[in-house]
Amino acid sequence: MTAREIILALPSRLKQEEAAGQSGVFHFQLEGETGGEFTVSVADGKCEVQEGLHGEPDCVITATATDFEDAELGRVNRQMAVMMGKIRISNLGAMLKFISIFRDMEPA
Repeated sequence: MTAREIILALPSRLKQEEAAGQSGVFHFQLEGETGGEFTVSVADGKCEVQEGLHGEPDCVITATATDFEDAELGRVNRQMAVMMGKIRISNLGAMLKFISIFRDMEPA
């Protein structure tokens, strides 16, 4: 699965009961052939993904597409990828809330 496919699949992984009352705008900047720039908006228990960067983000996530894929697909530990600077997160608190309202990817 590519980074683009992982991002576009986020709405299907939303835990709606946990997303109720949560809101946020997240910009993903994933460099490389399988990535791209995406805006993920969560509001009113819904998740919407748009290609491109739209609006004022609560958090910006920057990585190469392959590093993002490795973290999402369980090939590397997410926390280690962040600590090693492979995945950069502008607002860790917002990102931790964001992660909690989505189901993890099934292992590849």
